[in-house]
Amino acid sequence: MIDLIWNVNTLTRDLTVYLENQVKINLSGSGVGLSLVLGFGAAYICYYLSSVAKKPQLITGATRLSQFLQRYCPVVTETYYPTFWCWEARVQTLLRPFITTKPYVEYRNELIKTADGGHISLDWSDSDDNALYPISTTRPTVLILPGLTGTSKESYILHMVKQSEILGYRCVIFNNRGVSGEKLLTPRTYCAANTEDLETVISHVQKTFVEAPLMAAGVSMGGHRHVLEKLFDIDYILKAKTIREFDERFTSLMFGYKTIADYYRDASPNHKLKSIEIPVLCLNALDDVFSPGHAIPTQSAKQNPKVALLLTAHGGHIGFLEGIFPRWATYMDRVFKQFIQAVFEHKDELKNT
Repeated sequence: MIDLIWNVNTLTRDLTVYLENQVKINLSGSGVGLSLVLGFGAAYICYYLSSVAKKPQLITGATRLSQFLQRYCPVVTETYYPTFWCWEARVQTLLRPFITTKPYVEYRNELIKTADGGHISLDWSDSDDNALYPISTTRPTVLILPGLTGTSKESYILHMVKQSEILGYRCVIFNNRGVSGEKLLTPRTYCAANTEDLETVISHVQKTFVEAPLMAAGVSMGGHRHVLEKLFDIDYILKAKTIREFDERFTSLMFGYKTIADYYRDASPNHKLKSIEIPVLCLNALDDVFSPGHAIPTQSAKQNPKVALLLTAHGGHIGFLEGIFPRWATYMDRVFKQFIQAVFEHKDELKNT
């Protein structure tokens, strides 16, 4: 790091001397302006290539899993070049929803009942017209889990569905209770630590397509007031200024936690990585504003041969923008496409990792 700073400082000093010499020989104002632009442009490119564009870290405790990913998911070994004019974490996080396109996807909606009297909205993209897997009963299925307050209509979900359609796979999006427009029937939404609804969805999908291979892809982690206000002080909840305050006043209470610390401890993956028994690839940017590098359980991941972490230097939270004008697929989409294809098409080899 010290060498890198020294190199950038040296380049900046040399450019300054160069520009001063240009001014001394009485170049025209436009010439000096052009020299300034070129000089600072060169300095920025040098900084970008040396400090921003980097290969991701692939962390796993199993050599076989690492070799599998490098063989069938070459993106894990390639340098990630974030969009050069918006690589900073907060900018990536904030701009992605506005910059990336929303490709058209025709969904088939299904409501399934839950044990407590509620229901869950599922949106299906069946890929019936794709010739790669013409038999519906055995067509690979990808269960996609949107992030906090996210639904099947989010741009990043739509791109994941499109990537799956290219490969001929069927997708089903699990919309958490109360966020996709369906009526909230019970005073319960969702939280990061509770998996009952997810288990209900997985069971339903498996029963619907018994012979079809199934894998899940989750991203990151709304309700109707007249149901919730029977148990909670909604006005007090809506005055929360941080996620922690919201969880303390609402989420932790809804699911019976005594304190916010108990909820966060139960929701943290740090204590659960050791229990994972199927191959998992986790993509996370080290500058993620919600799950920063220091909070990523790298040591725990190294102790489970079924877990692999792919850590990029930049990307923000669900950002991963790349290209000069990043309207289309992101780095995350490329990782997603290559990994699901590797899982479905080389599943026997993956089982032996």
